[in-house]
Amino acid sequence: MNINRRDWIKKSGLITGASLGAPAFLRSISQQENKPVMRIAHITDVHIRPESGIPDRAIKCLEEIKEFDIDFFLNGGDSIQDASYDDVKRLRVMEQWEIWDQFREHIKDYDVYSCLGNHDMWWAAPSKNDDMYGKEYAVDRLNIPSRYYSFDRGGWHFIILDGNNKGVSLDKEQWTWLEKDLDSVRESTPVLIMSHYPILGVTGHFVGGQYTDFEKFKSLFYKHRNKVKLCLSGHQHMLDTAWYNGVSYFCNGALSGFWWGDGNENSAGKGYYLETPPGFTIIELYKDGRFNNQYHPHTN
Repeated sequence: MNINRRDWIKKSGLITGASLGAPAFLRSISQQENKPVMRIAHITDVHIRPESGIPDRAIKCLEEIKEFDIDFFLNGGDSIQDASYDDVKRLRVMEQWEIWDQFREHIKDYDVYSCLGNHDMWWAAPSKNDDMYGKEYAVDRLNIPSRYYSFDRGGWHFIILDGNNKGVSLDKEQWTWLEKDLDSVRESTPVLIMSHYPILGVTGHFVGGQYTDFEKFKSLFYKHRNKVKLCLSGHQHMLDTAWYNGVSYFCNGALSGFWWGDGNENSAGKGYYLETPPGFTIIELYKDGRFNNQYHPHTN
C-alpha cells in the first residue's frame, strides 16, 4: 500500500477504530517513544469461494497485509462463503474449503489463529455421525486446537471463543473454561479476546447478531479489569468501536465487504456493506497493555 493511497484513505475518513486503550479524555498515555511488541493482522469474514475471481482478489489482500510487517494473523470466522444453509451439498463444502487451503498457502509462513463463524459449519450432512458434520470438521479445516482455546505471545494472553450456540452465546462448558482461564492469567497481563460475534457494540442496533449473554461478559470482564483490554469481532461486515469499563470492543468490518459483490442500493460505495468498505485491520500491541486498532479498506 503506497503512501498516496494511505493519505487518501485518511482524508476520506475510511480508517476508523484507532485506539490506545480508552477514550482520550479517560486515559493518560506517556509520550515516551516505544515500539509495539507485536503487530497483528485481524481478518474476518473472508467468505472465500471459487467464483468471480474471488481467490485472486483475496490473495491480493494478503499481499497488501504483508507490507505491514505483521507477526501473525487472527482470523475472525466465516472463512468460507457458506456451508450452513440446508441446500448446501457435500461437494460444495469441500470445494470451498479447498479454496480456503489455497488462500492459506499464501501465508503459510505465518501462524493463523482462527475462530468459528456461523457459515463455517455444515449442518446439512446426512447424519450427525458424518465426518463433515458440524463444528469438529470446521475446527480441523481451520487447523485450530478446539472450538475455543487460548494462547500466549509477546507478553499478551489471547482468548478465542465460540459463540455459535443457542441465541449467540457461550455454552455452560465454555463459560466454566473462560472463567478458569482468566483466573489463571497473572494479574495485569493484558488480554485480547476474539470471537466471530460482537460481545458489545453499536452495529447490533442496526442488524442484530450480538451476544445475548453480554451482561455476563460485562461482569466477568469487570472482575478482570486489570487484564482484559480489547475484544475483536466480525460477523456484521460493519465497523464500530465501543468502550465500557476499560474494555474496547472493535467490530472490524469484513475482508469480503459486500460478500465480494458490488453492493446494493444501501451501499455507500462499490463493495461496501452499508457504510463500511471491505478491508482488514492492523493491530499493534504494547507491553504495558496499550494498543492501536486501525482499519484499512482495500479495493481488490
